[in-house]
Amino acid sequence: MSDKGVEERLRELGFELPIVAKPVAEYVPAKRVENLVYVSGQGPIRDGKAVYIGRVGKEVSPDEGYKAAEICALNCLAAIKSVVGSLEEVEEIVQVRGFVNSALDFHNQPKVVNGASELLVKIFRERGRHARVALGTSNLPGNIPVEVEMIVALSRSR
Repeated sequence: MSDKGVEERLRELGFELPIVAKPVAEYVPAKRVENLVYVSGQGPIRDGKAVYIGRVGKEVSPDEGYKAAEICALNCLAAIKSVVGSLEEVEEIVQVRGFVNSALDFHNQPKVVNGASELLVKIFRERGRHARVALGTSNLPGNIPVEVEMIVALSRSR
C-alpha cells in the first residue's frame, strides 16, 4: 500500500490527516525506537481546539465519543507520519489504548474506542488489527471525552 493509497482511503472515508497537535506539556507526540513508534495520548483536537468536551454518557453521547475516538486515531496517524515521514512505513498497528472520560453509570467504553479501532482497520485492513485496552476514567486533560495512544511497528525492509 502506498502512502498515497492511505491518504486516498482516508479521503474516501471522509477524513484527512490533521496537522500534528502541539504537546501541552514536556513530551513528544511520537517517538521512534528501532522499528516501533510509540504515540503519546492524542485527544479529539482539530485546529488546536477540542472538538468535544465532557464525559461520555453525560455531556457527550456515545456516538459523539465514537467520533471523538476517530479524531484521536487520525491525530495518532499524523504524529506517526511526522516521525517517520510516510504512513507507508507502517507495517502494522500493534496496540491501541483508549481512555474514556466516563459518566459514573457509563459502561460502554469498548464501543467508544471502536471509533479508533474500526477506522484503523478500514485504513490498514488486516495490518490495522491490534491488541487493545479500553478504559473508563473519571477525567481527562481539558475535560476531553477520549484519549488514544498507540504503538505501531514499522517495516524492517526500509
